[in-house]
Amino acid sequence: MSSRLWIALLAVLVLPGCNNTLNPFCGSARPAPVIGSLSPSTIAFAQVEQGATLTVNGSNFVAASEIMINGRALAANVVNSQQMKIVLTNSVISGPGSVSVKVTTPSGNSSDLGCSSGGTTSALTLTVN
Repeated sequence: MSSRLWIALLAVLVLPGCNNTLNPFCGSARPAPVIGSLSPSTIAFAQVEQGATLTVNGSNFVAASEIMINGRALAANVVNSQQMKIVLTNSVISGPGSVSVKVTTPSGNSSDLGCSSGGTTSALTLTVN
């Protein structure tokens, strides 16, 4: 084998943060989610009591991704890789205030080949009046 081919093969095997297109040995590794915005970003508690839909916009959402409300992971409707929805009720939010919203994706079966998988976003704040 040529030295260029060895270098290319080595780079593929040890790439940090690999994804399935770059490194076929990563198996079911999932991308880390990214959160961009909430819609709405402010809501009345009376709406929460009636069951209000929160839309989370971002990227890298997969079927296993969950929305975290104040640290509690909740199943959500993953519309597509850029949007998730969840119905907020008073069993999830107990009263007015600032609510931390994150998205988490559990890791896939990525073995130990330098593949990263899944993760949790930074928080955005939902204001409940």
